[in-house]
Amino acid sequence: MDSVEIPTKVLTNTSSQLKMPVVGMGSAPDFTCKKDTKDAIIEAIKQGYRHFDTAAAYGSEQALGEALKEAIELGLVTREELFVTSKLWVTENHPHLVIPALQKSLKTLQLDYLDLYLIHWPLSSQPGKFSFPIDVADLLPFDVKGVWESMEESLKLGLTKAIGVSNFSVKKLENLLSVATVLPAVNQVEMNLAWQQKKLREFCNANGIVLTAFSPLRKGASRGPNEVMENDMLKEIADAHGKSVAQISLRWLYEQGVTFVPKSYDKERMNQNLCIFDWSLTKEDHEKIDQIKQNRLIPGPTKPGLNDLYDD
Repeated sequence: MDSVEIPTKVLTNTSSQLKMPVVGMGSAPDFTCKKDTKDAIIEAIKQGYRHFDTAAAYGSEQALGEALKEAIELGLVTREELFVTSKLWVTENHPHLVIPALQKSLKTLQLDYLDLYLIHWPLSSQPGKFSFPIDVADLLPFDVKGVWESMEESLKLGLTKAIGVSNFSVKKLENLLSVATVLPAVNQVEMNLAWQQKKLREFCNANGIVLTAFSPLRKGASRGPNEVMENDMLKEIADAHGKSVAQISLRWLYEQGVTFVPKSYDKERMNQNLCIFDWSLTKEDHEKIDQIKQNRLIPGPTKPGLNDLYDD
């Protein structure tokens, strides 16, 4: 299996015009043992992956850190070639806790700096009280101005090369942009063929914010059939190109100018997810994809749900 050269996307809201590989490897929580995670990451690096996405809340920072350290020691990759993202959990989403949380993530990852640090949700909860889902009773007001000032401070301190957000709606981004000195480089949100995020894409494009899609293949929740992977029309498009539905989905995201972090620890699928750069979708394909019925997969991290989380 040859290593694939992955295109990059410039984060235009960074002073250094940092480049982010368009496809990254997600490591959202799952119950595979640490060794499996580590082996998968080493394999990914051999295949050409350079962008790795984790979060304090995922419990995968330690395994990722160990794998990256090993890959660097083996001479497979240098730190400078890697792009590592982590995220600030809601319990630390308070102005005075941002930098300590980032320093803790760096320690767990065994890294000196991150390439990108994201606010995981536009929510704050009781410090020290980790639970998932988040109990609504534990929520506190989110001081977006104070937290963002601390995010900007982490940039100045060299703890991260870029800062951004995750799960922010247009309205939440507007609130942030009204108080920000440094604009967010990235907004990582659910995006897939059955949740195409058109309005959010337009807003982010207009403001130089790069979108990263999580659940790009609509996996990650066990609610009924997968409206992407089990879609007959997408199967027809895939057959016509001699590709898989997953490859059609990721190619569509790539053609929209967004970045994406699929999560697969399967060697073959990891490779398939990279084989999307030397062919394209047709105008007819795009017209058909535009017709897919849209609904959100991930309802949010709280119990019960919040009506105004996504402002739709």
